[in-house]
Amino acid sequence: MFMLRRNVSFAALEIAEERRHLQIILFKRYMVNQRSPVNGETYQERLTRLEGDKESLVLQVSVLTDQVEAQGVKISDLESSLEEHQHKLDSTEEMLRQELLSRTSLESQKLDLMGEVSYLKLKLVDMEEKQIHGVERKHKAEVILQELRLFKEKVDHLEDQKSQYERRLKATKVKHVSLPPLLLCLDCTSSAQIPLLTTAFLNHVQSAFLPRGLQGEDLEPNQFRRGGLRATAGPRLTRTPESGSSVRDMNTPFSQWTREQVCGWLEDYGLGQYVNLTRQWVDNGQTLLSARPQDFEKEMGIKHPLHRKKLQLALRGFSTKALEKSSELDHIWVTRWLDDIGLPQYKDHFHEGRVDGRMLQYLTVNDLLFLKVTSQLHHLSIKCAIHVLHVNKFNPHCLRRRPGEERNPSPSEVIQWSNHRVMEWLRAVDLAEYAPNLRGSGVHGGLIILEPRFSSETLAMLLNIPPQKTLLRRHLATAFTSLVGTQATLEKREYANATGHAPLTTTAKVRPKKLGFTHFSHLRKRSPDNLADYICPIDSGGLSAMNGVSHRPYTGVRGLSPILDREPERQEQVGPKS
Repeated sequence: MFMLRRNVSFAALEIAEERRHLQIILFKRYMVNQRSPVNGETYQERLTRLEGDKESLVLQVSVLTDQVEAQGVKISDLESSLEEHQHKLDSTEEMLRQELLSRTSLESQKLDLMGEVSYLKLKLVDMEEKQIHGVERKHKAEVILQELRLFKEKVDHLEDQKSQYERRLKATKVKHVSLPPLLLCLDCTSSAQIPLLTTAFLNHVQSAFLPRGLQGEDLEPNQFRRGGLRATAGPRLTRTPESGSSVRDMNTPFSQWTREQVCGWLEDYGLGQYVNLTRQWVDNGQTLLSARPQDFEKEMGIKHPLHRKKLQLALRGFSTKALEKSSELDHIWVTRWLDDIGLPQYKDHFHEGRVDGRMLQYLTVNDLLFLKVTSQLHHLSIKCAIHVLHVNKFNPHCLRRRPGEERNPSPSEVIQWSNHRVMEWLRAVDLAEYAPNLRGSGVHGGLIILEPRFSSETLAMLLNIPPQKTLLRRHLATAFTSLVGTQATLEKREYANATGHAPLTTTAKVRPKKLGFTHFSHLRKRSPDNLADYICPIDSGGLSAMNGVSHRPYTGVRGLSPILDREPERQEQVGPKS
């Protein structure tokens, strides 16, 4: 394209140069003609000479005209070639744009598939754990079944002896019909004791090896019970239908659950690795309800602090009989929730800690530090995401992962955006090349709207937009303002300009709180609820001074409670990266 334009310009310059040369020649001829005759030249000779000059000039003009026409043809050819190359360039740009859109859609599908693969991997791990526990239970059931078969053989042997005694008794009665009545009564008494002893021994054997849930059930000898215990039951001896159904029957008090029901509930609750020790210690559900926290570690072998907390929260829910929506979200859902809020790097730690919805509701700063979450920005991301769950009553489908039909979304809709939805918004505002930088950043709609320190500068920093690209940052700031709304933008600006404001950085770390000697005297006076430093308390509408400076409440979205770091004690935990 550049060479074509260069050739056209060169042709135009050549034509202009030839025209100027012709004008100079004509001007010289004219000046010669204006002079008076020299050296005795007659007018006739001069006229002849001028006519010859005229003919030569006409010839030169015709030659130059032909050259100009040839150059014009070249220019027209070059212009047509230029138009053709311009058309090719436009078509190439259109193909490039289509390729970029297809690549963006492929990246979106790749993210979805990666999330599904991680979800399936976690499901596979859980199924493998359940399979391992199932193999153990099957082995135990086979051992118990073998013992039952041995006892059955003994019982059959006793029954044979009983029938032999009866036959011998009948033969004795036939032979000794003439004996005195007293001797006959003694024989009847001795023969009657044999079936009584045999029946008592059989009941003792069955009560020793049947689960507690089946003891005390009196069935008729010929009565058949579907799903009950029989000689060919196999692995079904470990979990009876009664125990499996009663675990999910919330009408039955937890204190009345049997040992097998409690163990089955632990497996369903994600704590199946502690079932063996629990079966040796627990008699019923009341054992767990009346246990102390140190008993869980001593008797059940629960060394993991989050596993103990998970069990304590569940037992507290059974004790208070308060139905919490967060209890319906298991630890598998939490791992997918981490994908949605843009923190997939912590999925392994959360899955290992069996963090479920109820634990999210009562998550503390120390819990996050134990889960290897040390970034202050990631703490705020989890905090805002939990607040969004509170507002939506722990609806598992409250976050939006795909763009909808809305063109100008309101802040109340943006607050429900997932990390992937924010990346789609960046592609919509012509920042597709920077969108992949938000993976693993923890940026979602709740953080953008609810955190007053999160501004367009913070987003530009996370997107790795260089500071020298001022036009690009200005474009991002304009799009960010239209996204969060004018009121939220003004409040963010006021908060940023307030005295004592600590700017939000991507490198700040959260440090564990260190208690001095003066704090130990107050520990006995404070209740455990006051000691809990929840990430997102249920009542987060209060406002206190930060670093000794009072601020006006940040509303963010009307009707939503602000969730700021307004506690002075918590501010002491945040420090720069060491």
